[in-house]
Amino acid sequence: MGADDKMENAGEKLGGKAKEAAGKLTDDKGLEAEGKGDQVKADLKGAGEKLKDAFKKD
Repeated sequence: MGADDKMENAGEKLGGKAKEAAGKLTDDKGLEAEGKGDQVKADLKGAGEKLKDAFKKD
């Protein structure tokens, strides 16, 4: 996984955590769910990149 991809995924996950926290503070369930979704999306992208890297090494 390239450094750019790692930074992008980390930024997306951090943004998701911020949205989730803001949703909890304001009792906005939609924003909270959107934040959790952003975190899952970032995790899945990271897992996909790691899988690609594993096949590139062979």
